[in-house]
Amino acid sequence: MQYFNYLTPEDKKSIFYSLPMSFKRDSDKEILSYALGSTLYMPATREQISQDIITSKYEGLMSIVICLEDAIGDKEVDKAEEYLVNNLKNIILAIEKGQIKYEQIPLIFIRVRNPKQISILGEKIGSMIKLITGFVFPKFSINNGKDYFEELKKLNFKFNKKMYGMPILETSDIIYKETRVKSLDNINRILDEYRELVLNIRIGATDFSSLFGIRRSYDVTIYDIAVIRDCIVDIINLFSRSDRDYVVSGPVWEYFYKEDRVLKPQLRQSPFQDTYGLEGIKIRDNILNKYIDGLIKEVSLDKVNGLVGKTIIHPSHISPVQALHVVSHEDYIDACSVLDNNNGELGVMKSQYRNKMNEIKPHINWANKIVMKGKIYGVFNEKKNFTSLLEKNIYV
Repeated sequence: MQYFNYLTPEDKKSIFYSLPMSFKRDSDKEILSYALGSTLYMPATREQISQDIITSKYEGLMSIVICLEDAIGDKEVDKAEEYLVNNLKNIILAIEKGQIKYEQIPLIFIRVRNPKQISILGEKIGSMIKLITGFVFPKFSINNGKDYFEELKKLNFKFNKKMYGMPILETSDIIYKETRVKSLDNINRILDEYRELVLNIRIGATDFSSLFGIRRSYDVTIYDIAVIRDCIVDIINLFSRSDRDYVVSGPVWEYFYKEDRVLKPQLRQSPFQDTYGLEGIKIRDNILNKYIDGLIKEVSLDKVNGLVGKTIIHPSHISPVQALHVVSHEDYIDACSVLDNNNGELGVMKSQYRNKMNEIKPHINWANKIVMKGKIYGVFNEKKNFTSLLEKNIYV
């Protein structure tokens, strides 16, 4: 797998200073934890999941979650499990027929309803488990956290395979201020115990919001909802510290349909015009019409807060989220400068862009993360930015 492998060699040369690396579903955990990009959620009752994968319907898709929890009704569980198994069978059959290569299959995760369902699915999936990279653990808490990981360990042992868990933090004890610190500390102890199985930590902003009867609109970000922002800050504070270094992903963006706009759009014209000329204005206008500018703003805020990747619910979100994860030329050059001079001879130096000072010790952790993201998502050429990767056929 490789990000943006659908581009022509000419486009790659024009856009990238450093190309994204190739990785596999059995690559090191550190690589996979950063490599999920736009993680597309699909309800397990969706019959055509396998067909969408086999035909590579969604260009650039690298990771999916097949959901057996909130995305399906309580009375649909048996049917959803049956559909899941059938979809996996179809994918295996397509690989055997040469319709798609194993290496082309996106990373597949299953969102279970409870820990016991992991072993139930293991029995039903059998050898097809080789298609699965891991499981998503909803409503993760001190009450079920160990059970989730113990069931995962049993499944890994049974199939002699390394699969990972992705806990979702979304319960009331985490969002409610009086219990938050204790709950997060208890969860941290569980994750530290099973650290080798934790791929990344996900934030259930939709469930958090429901506890207050609120929902963000399409022209504001999750960070504009004060009570959710407050909780996200504490999650980042605990799990994104350099001595813990878990990868935390961005909350879901749930809008994909045009409605009447209330707030003024915040996308400037110049990045689009500089990249595409007059056509860039049309591309920008169509982005605004589809309200993806709200998504772009939220991903930008995810990034500045240290979050990596994002849960999405619509394929039109794949391209903008992943384009925004490509490292800028300026950041990459600064990061490399910091790492190259981490020999004790210098404490501070002027950026090659001559617009800031780079301090070695304070910026070393940032530099390591930038270089890792640059390996996975690539590095833009100078004067290139995310608009260079937006698929025109999606927006025009």
